[in-house]
Amino acid sequence: MSVRHPIISITGSSGAGTSSVKATFEQIFRRERIEVAYVEGDSFHRHNREEMKTAMFEAQVKGNHHFSHFGPEANLLAELETLFREYGETGSGHYRHYAHDENEAAVLGVAPGTFTDWHELPPNTDVLFYEGLHGAVVTDEVNVARYADLKIGVVPVINLEWTQKLHRDRHSRGYTTEAVTETILRRMHDYVHYICPQFSETDINFQRAATVDTSNPFVARSIPTPDESIVVIRFRDPRGVDFPYLVAMIAGSWMSRANSIVIPGNKLDLAMQLILTPRILELVRRRKGVT
Repeated sequence: MSVRHPIISITGSSGAGTSSVKATFEQIFRRERIEVAYVEGDSFHRHNREEMKTAMFEAQVKGNHHFSHFGPEANLLAELETLFREYGETGSGHYRHYAHDENEAAVLGVAPGTFTDWHELPPNTDVLFYEGLHGAVVTDEVNVARYADLKIGVVPVINLEWTQKLHRDRHSRGYTTEAVTETILRRMHDYVHYICPQFSETDINFQRAATVDTSNPFVARSIPTPDESIVVIRFRDPRGVDFPYLVAMIAGSWMSRANSIVIPGNKLDLAMQLILTPRILELVRRRKGVT
C-alpha cells in the first residue's frame, strides 16, 4: 500500500456490474478533479481471443476441463502484481489495452480481440484505478491484494449472476443457452478457487440480490431490475463508518449486521457516492500531504 501513489481496485466476475461501478467512480473523479490512471483487467489476460480458443482446446485435449479466464494460467498475474507494486513505489508502470470489439479496435489501432503494445502509464496521476477479475487476488505465487489501498468487491448472488450472463451472452453475443451453460460449468472451478476468495480481501463489498424469483436462471427471460433488487453492502472494518447517517440518507435502507447495510437496488449509485467519495478524497489528501 502506498500513501504517495494510492491504488483503487474493483473486483468482480464477468457480468457482475463492475462497469456500472466504474462509471460511478468516474463521476466522482471528474467532480473532484482527480487525475486517474485507468487499467482494465482484460489487458492482463495471457492470450488474445484466437489464442484463448486454441489454449482452451489444448487444455481440454489434456483433460483440463476448467481452463478459463478466471484462473491464473490464463492471466498475467505476476505482471499485474508488478504493476501495482511499481505504481505504489514510483507512480508509474507498464500497461496495455484490449480491444473488445470493432469500435474499440478502431480507436486503439489493433484488430478486435487483440492487445495493444505495452506502454508507460500517464505521468502525474493521483490514483491508479483497476477494474477486472483479479484486483484482490492472492495465490501461492502472487499477492495483488496487498498493494491496493482501497479494494471494492462487486458481486451479485450466484443465480442472479448466471441470469445476467445468460441474458447478455444470448442477446448480445448470439450464444445458445447450452453454450453459455457449458462456459459457466467450465469456469466454476476457478470461480470457487480464485474469484470468491477475493471478496474476503476487499474493504467493501456490494452484493446485489433479486427480490423476484431467480431459482432457475437458465429459463429466465429478463434480468431483475434495480427496483426488483436489494444490495447488501459489507464493510470489512466497520469502525468509523457512520451507519446512522447512511440509513438516514438512503431511503429504505437498514442495518442487517454490525458491519452491513441493506439498500434498495435503485439506490446503489447514491450509496456509492456517499460511501466512496470521502474515502477517495482521503487517499488523495494523504497523497498531497506527502508530495
